[in-house]
Amino acid sequence: MSSAASKSQHTTRGRPRLYTNYRSEMAIFNTGAKRLWIVIGFVALVVLPFFLARDLVALGATVFIFSIGGIGLNLLTGYAGQVSLAQAFFLGVGAYTAAVLGGESRGDVIGLGWDMAIWLPLAGLVPAVVAAIIAPLAARVRGLYLAILTLGLVFIGEHIFKELKPITGGAGVGRAPAEPVFLGFNLFENRDVGGIEIDRFTMLYFTCLVIFVVMALLARNFTRSRFGRSFAAVRDRDIAAEVMGVSLLRTKTLAFAISAFYAGIAGALLSIIIGRISPETWNFFLSIDFLAVIFIGGLATITGSIMGAVFVVLLPKLVNSLTGFLPIDPGVGQGGLLNVFELQSIIFGVLIIVFLILEPRGLYGLWLRVRNYFKAWPFSY
Repeated sequence: MSSAASKSQHTTRGRPRLYTNYRSEMAIFNTGAKRLWIVIGFVALVVLPFFLARDLVALGATVFIFSIGGIGLNLLTGYAGQVSLAQAFFLGVGAYTAAVLGGESRGDVIGLGWDMAIWLPLAGLVPAVVAAIIAPLAARVRGLYLAILTLGLVFIGEHIFKELKPITGGAGVGRAPAEPVFLGFNLFENRDVGGIEIDRFTMLYFTCLVIFVVMALLARNFTRSRFGRSFAAVRDRDIAAEVMGVSLLRTKTLAFAISAFYAGIAGALLSIIIGRISPETWNFFLSIDFLAVIFIGGLATITGSIMGAVFVVLLPKLVNSLTGFLPIDPGVGQGGLLNVFELQSIIFGVLIIVFLILEPRGLYGLWLRVRNYFKAWPFSY
């Protein structure tokens, strides 16, 4: 090895954050600390369900599902700057696509009984096609007008879901979700793997974990591509982006389609967790939950979407555990000053306002502040 190469290697080792090319700087795991914590985190997620009760394992799977839907919405709102309240509509389209293709025919309800390897991708592609059809209309407006337009999709979709009884089962009745059978293996059955008994909830947890990891890595790579940079350009200054050659229509259509694809996958998986889906499930309040995921977790960051999903999914469990200490009713009655659902909605609203005003990057922004503080300690600059 030459002396120049040896000196360069010594300099890089001595300054681990010194990058000598753009490929190294833009890598997903561009530091040793990131790679270490990713490995530790993944191992913890694999081991965790064996030490949790069934309800907590199901909550863990729900966190992965909300993370997928939150990442999709963040690609649209955080990265591309297109405000959308229609996430619940696309989740519903994905859920019913999966139910029709992968469910069973019972009575007047249609079910084809296809394998999960077929219905899961199609559960994302069908909402993506619907979003691509609607996107040219949405691309003509922005800001508050775009929010109202997408909000209308939720109410239109809820009405359509109630009327399409052969697909949805109708209002108040619903239908069973798709069967989680992947290449002939039922993923919602107890299994013995290497002498370790894995119950069906843990099997579903691992299924959602694998899909979440794949979708998160795809989204992270997408944001580093030229398409991701075009999203940011349209978000920051759409007129300037168009002058530089970025097609606004194509970029916004792509953003809506990708976001709907992620929502469809999340809706299909969420329907399995719910167990029986009805048109009332895919309502405006579900869209608010996903808005809370990205605003509380952090806009324009994949990690923030995951943090927001953890918070939104686990908050009801935390509120329920506090029912004995606060003047709230654990049900929906009027036994206390507030019930659990009202308190949860109030907390969501307050946190969205607080983060928008004080920390626009949400929980991820707070984490950056803490990390940077300890990096610079004991210096304050």
